[in-house]
Amino acid sequence: MNIVKIPDAIGSMDKNKGCEKAPDAILKDINSIKVEITGNEDENLKRIEKTEGDIFLGGSHSVTYGLFKGMKGENKGLLIFDAHVDADFYTNTVTHEDFVRKLVEEGSLKKENLIYVGVRKIYNNELKFLKENKIKYFDMDKVFDLGVKEVCDCVMESCRGFSDLHVSVDIDVLDPSCAPGTGYLESGGLLSRELFYFLKRLKLLKNLRRVDIVEVNPDKDMNEITVKTVRKILEILK
Repeated sequence: MNIVKIPDAIGSMDKNKGCEKAPDAILKDINSIKVEITGNEDENLKRIEKTEGDIFLGGSHSVTYGLFKGMKGENKGLLIFDAHVDADFYTNTVTHEDFVRKLVEEGSLKKENLIYVGVRKIYNNELKFLKENKIKYFDMDKVFDLGVKEVCDCVMESCRGFSDLHVSVDIDVLDPSCAPGTGYLESGGLLSRELFYFLKRLKLLKNLRRVDIVEVNPDKDMNEITVKTVRKILEILK
């Protein structure tokens, strides 16, 4: 298992300063590779796109843009655990608020190969994007109504159809009680044990290629609750 640190906070547009410290805070004495980050986000994403590895620790969620583009596969899919859709549209440079829309609109990601779990804050233009493109998403109301096991069954069935699977975990998919150390706290999220359940099952898929964990901010954490949660995720993914 090759772990790669991507200490990039540029894509957060100064809205989550401190997330660049997450990889070092989480890994400490664990051996890993480190991507060198410059002051230019476009250069960073090109460098990230060429990076090899299995598990990637950001940094801003914008790093998923480069990581997904760099993953091989004729029919690759992206499963995102996130409180937000990250499909806004108002910047030319890729950011953590619009990277998904850019992947879809430029043709790097097939709209039918995108799945969200844990969403609970969607802006009107993002909801329009989801509905017009018939993108699969399980918001927290649906997770609550159907149950975690049922939703996980649906997700697993869809993910099996991809040639290659990338799983992206924005830590704010968790309820703030489980992960206070992030820039965008949204109440009513997944519990840690529920996210662990999803990841334990997803790990069994033979087409799982990459996992990224992003938006952890040690400066906003409490008693290392969030950092320790990510360390537990790494144990699960070993």
